Amino acid sequence: MECLVGRIVVTENISLDGVIRDPAGDEGFERGGWVGAIRDRPELARQALDEARQADAMLLGRRTYEWFAARWPTRIGELADRLNTMPKVVVSATLTSPEWQNTSVLSGDVIEDVTRLKARTPGEIEVPGSGRLVRLLMEHDLVDELRLKVFPIALGAGEHLFGETCTSLGWRLADVRVLDGETAFLTYQRAPRD
Repeated sequence: MECLVGRIVVTENISLDGVIRDPAGDEGFERGGWVGAIRDRPELARQALDEARQADAMLLGRRTYEWFAARWPTRIGELADRLNTMPKVVVSATLTSPEWQNTSVLSGDVIEDVTRLKARTPGEIEVPGSGRLVRLLMEHDLVDELRLKVFPIALGAGEHLFGETCTSLGWRLADVRVLDGETAFLTYQRAPRD
């Protein structure tokens, strides 16, 4: 009998030149806010809801968790209901008492803890944002799928999704769509390991 293991699915907003920093404009980055209001982009909003419906849990770095937790608990609607009720796991050495419902904290060895999380979660574990965490997970070959929403803007500076890593990872393009007439939605799956 085959053992089901969770799949880590990274979802990122990314510029044409690979920048992931401050898409909403809340972090004080001088070039931040490049995504615009998703509520004004119906296909992007629908995609966010579809991803939340597919996910069995969310895995977040502390800063991304704090950004979500400051906004979603007071919102209403189907996406808010899903995000507020689904299990959330935060990687943090400093967060001890998360207030957003259904949140637990991983504060030990990140790789060991995430490997255990994958073993006990049979479905999708969505990782939105969380650039540093994503790079660490990729370095240790724990990411199974990338869902990149590529916005038609080049920023020229900022934190990139793919920093220097100690390994080369191969990806296979699984799907391409255009959202709201201008945003490329690219799905990549891990290429078979040799």
